[in-house]
Amino acid sequence: MPRTRRLSASLAVLPAALLTLVCAGAAPGAAAPAAEPGGAVPDAVRAPARVTPKPRALDAGPARAALQRLLPRHAAQFALVPDPAAGADTFTVSGVAGAITVRGSTGATLLTGVGWYLQHVAGADIGWPGDSITMLPAVLPRVPEPVTRSALVPHRYALNDTDDGYSGPYRSFEEHQRQIDLLALHGINEVFVQVGAEYPYYRALQDFGYSAEELREWIPGAGHQSWWLLQNLSGFGGPVTERLMRERAELGGRIAEQLRGLGMTPVLPGYFGTVPPGFTARNPGGATVAQGDWAGFDRPDWLDPNSAAFGKLAAAYYREQRAVFGDSTMYRMSPLHEGGQTGPVDVKSAAGAVQSALEAAHPGALWAVLGWQDDPTKELLAGVDTSRLLILDGLSDRYNRLDREARWGGTPYAMGTIYNFGGHTTIGANTSVWIDRFGSWRSKADSALAGIAYLPEATGTNPAAFDLFTDLAWEPGPVDQRKWFAQFAQRRYGRADPASAAAWEELRKGPYSTSSGLWSESQDSLFTARPDLAAVGAAYWSPKSMRYQAGSVRRALGHLLKVDPALHGSSAYRFDLVDTARQALANHSRVLLPKIKAAYEAKDLPRFRELTAEWASRERQLDALVGSDPNFLLGGWLTAARSRGADAAEQDRHEYDARSILSVWGRRSTSEGGFLHDYANREWSGLISELYARRWASYFASLEEALVRRAAPRPIDWHAFEEEWARRTTRHPDRPEGDPYALAEQVAASLPATG
Repeated sequence: MPRTRRLSASLAVLPAALLTLVCAGAAPGAAAPAAEPGGAVPDAVRAPARVTPKPRALDAGPARAALQRLLPRHAAQFALVPDPAAGADTFTVSGVAGAITVRGSTGATLLTGVGWYLQHVAGADIGWPGDSITMLPAVLPRVPEPVTRSALVPHRYALNDTDDGYSGPYRSFEEHQRQIDLLALHGINEVFVQVGAEYPYYRALQDFGYSAEELREWIPGAGHQSWWLLQNLSGFGGPVTERLMRERAELGGRIAEQLRGLGMTPVLPGYFGTVPPGFTARNPGGATVAQGDWAGFDRPDWLDPNSAAFGKLAAAYYREQRAVFGDSTMYRMSPLHEGGQTGPVDVKSAAGAVQSALEAAHPGALWAVLGWQDDPTKELLAGVDTSRLLILDGLSDRYNRLDREARWGGTPYAMGTIYNFGGHTTIGANTSVWIDRFGSWRSKADSALAGIAYLPEATGTNPAAFDLFTDLAWEPGPVDQRKWFAQFAQRRYGRADPASAAAWEELRKGPYSTSSGLWSESQDSLFTARPDLAAVGAAYWSPKSMRYQAGSVRRALGHLLKVDPALHGSSAYRFDLVDTARQALANHSRVLLPKIKAAYEAKDLPRFRELTAEWASRERQLDALVGSDPNFLLGGWLTAARSRGADAAEQDRHEYDARSILSVWGRRSTSEGGFLHDYANREWSGLISELYARRWASYFASLEEALVRRAAPRPIDWHAFEEEWARRTTRHPDRPEGDPYALAEQVAASLPATG
């Protein structure tokens, strides 16, 4: 079937600088070739013989621009000196007061050197989120003596396949740019780029018998595309418009170019066989395997990579991807993710065919595969050149007795962490496990450890965990956990303070010293749980009980409130104060609910009413508290979604896409049979008041009615309740309101000192 639009239509939305890059692998500064009559780009341009990106001369300009964004008042005091001869992933920091020199092998490494200086010399933190740069002196301090650091591992990978869905599928370029700046500052050099990944599918499949309208129905809304790319679902939250896909492709292309400008690797999705229904009927020679069910969704079919049609479609996909995103040296693919069906397919030869298709399009490119559940299987590994494979281990800190060399036959892997599921606002991580395993796994005689992989399902919720995990790759000696947290407390708010030190020592001993064995994240809140007197967690897949002593968080809150008022002005202090108070309240929900249950079972109506009134009061207190910080607002999430719609109908579809992933997640079968309702629960202002508090109020009203009538409680269709909320278009503040300190102080005064 002929295409509805030519490639030139998609390129028309891209900035001129990116057009230069994507045309035939043109060298920087080269003119783009002329299009053929009718807008088509010549075939010679669309399919260069070799697509490995040409090396660029190291330009400190992009790093300088990032530094200006990160440190607008102090950027001029840094000299960023490109030094390719320094060796891979190496920086040197030196200088006198007010004149700091950073030499580095890439733009990103220059920024990593700046980050090291801020952390170890200036005593300031630019975290994710929150920073203390307002506490920096007007003249930056000298470096006592030059310091050189080289990365301990070549691969420092960031972003889970789910990050775009759970962190913000409707974010602006400036928000993505900020994310890149932070990743570079913390030593990351490989970043997954998912935004706009639907567009190559949309373009390529129109040459394989599908209409544009069919494909727009098949491709899900932006909030759910992460799981479509993992071959778990299709269609939900759509249909998508071509305009939105083109805008997202432009955004993804800009993100990829931003990474290249800093010498970082944009990790692009590769093609491993996902196709819409009816592929074989339209393409003789193609063999597909039905992939069955994933959490209540029918998975898209898998095109057998051994079939004749696979190579053609893969080539078309990579050609269309190159036209918008340019080339890369690393591609993400996880065939048969979470229960995919192999059918009659020979997995060994299929894996070889997937790698061959990647090699044909991008000679020498690295295939990154997620280490998760049983993947990658021995059959897959047996079919590929494992020297060009990198396993991103999502279970490094979760289970015990792991031997990655034995499990994966010496295939290079990156030690990873997924300490956050779905964007939960809970704090904590298995940091002592990270420290121990990175050192011991790296020093093994047969070690295949080649990197770190920062893989929380959503980013921007846990600055201490982000800082510590990324530090592992750059610290020359073993990290002392207690010393690290003591130093973090100093720089987090701009200088040493006994109260902040005491607060972070409590947090270190509590939520940041959880052990491995079963979980990589901490428990979530019962305020966000679907109502049940026996509730033990909000998300089905989360821990069922506390993973640390709750008193540690309550004591930390008390210490934070005693921090010197001169340090209260930083966004880091405000965020940490709100987050710690929020966690103290969340932990208290696990004390309060059993009391409510006991009163109900004792048929003590006055006590039941007293305790449920306290529960409602705590929810109001929580909603007001988190409403005082910009990182906990439902309004910003919804405003971003609506901003990408061209008319009211599209805006409403985007809002449903954004709301549903926080609540019902998908259709009824997904929410109930797949246990995904509240998977992405989070304590956000607006979400608490409009969904969670109303849900608990309805439940408690049904129980009170049952006590009064001496009858069984009336049943409530929770999916219908939550679906009604997801279909709403009510507005919520997208700017913080209230005094964070006063609100946190009220929380502390109302909670027992022991937590």
